[in-house]
Amino acid sequence: MSAPHMHSVDTSVATRRQMLGAGMALAAWAADDKYLTRPITLVVPFPPGGPVDVMARMYTESLGRLLGVPMVVDNKPGAGGSIGTQFVARAKADGYTLVVSSQSSHLANPLVQPNLGYDPIKDFENIAMLGRQPNVLAVHPSVPAKTFAEFVAYLKERPGQVNFGSAGAGSMGQLNAEAFLLAANAKATHIPYRGGSPHVTALLSNEVQFVLDNLVVFLPHIQAGKLRALAVVAPTRVPQLPDVPTFAELGHPDLNLTSWTGIAAPAGTPAAIVAKIHKAIRTAATEPAMVEHLKTRGVIPPEEMTPAAFEKMMAERLVSYGEVVRRANVRPE
Repeated sequence: MSAPHMHSVDTSVATRRQMLGAGMALAAWAADDKYLTRPITLVVPFPPGGPVDVMARMYTESLGRLLGVPMVVDNKPGAGGSIGTQFVARAKADGYTLVVSSQSSHLANPLVQPNLGYDPIKDFENIAMLGRQPNVLAVHPSVPAKTFAEFVAYLKERPGQVNFGSAGAGSMGQLNAEAFLLAANAKATHIPYRGGSPHVTALLSNEVQFVLDNLVVFLPHIQAGKLRALAVVAPTRVPQLPDVPTFAELGHPDLNLTSWTGIAAPAGTPAAIVAKIHKAIRTAATEPAMVEHLKTRGVIPPEEMTPAAFEKMMAERLVSYGEVVRRANVRPE
């Protein structure tokens, strides 16, 4: 097995995109009248019904209305999001083929898969964020620890004897849990599953004792008392779990990195087109109905972030999670 590919950040890419400032964005809204004459294809690199697909479909109607042309979702699943993402990386850079980006396709895969076939920064214009998803540290009720501190102590008393699950080797669920274990100076055994549903079942049946993964997926089981939440990854405590502290409150701000979903175009897409799509996404994201819709699904509405700032955040995470991959020796399946 070859060693994980360690992503080096190309700062010149972000510099190259400084042209997408506020002045350019305003001019672009009226510019390029040849654009937007036919439907836009939004590639979702995951199967229908999953969190990324649901997020994409929440936005397509609003974006179609704002841009004046239909936006059509095309699911191209496979290889943890890599197949559909690579398809868009190689598509014509004309603004008519976009991809829904996520931490799986633009962070975990590039760090763990040695021959991925695309670079998450160099091969895309990363346009805007659609939303952030909180994560949760959840344990099976058989674990006696009632607090985060008690759980860390519990793990340290049983090095390697406690199992944690994820949706696959090299998945964000593994990377988040490995980051937690490194920060806590504790050891546990990773059990990878094939997809989101099997690892939920594994935690509910005590096949694994904890996860650090998508809150939306585990929340119903926490509310039903079938799982116990010890910490959340969110800017503030989540309304559904008011008694559960954030990692920042627990003294681990570096672990308090919410997951994100965004939209990207192939590298080389004209700046005016990128700015036009960015403005439409920002308008859709701030409409009251969308804000409410996102919140009811447990999604944190996205903050204002230029394409350059979005890429800077992605580049920083590639560095920080790259260190987790190296230190925990994370390998693909």
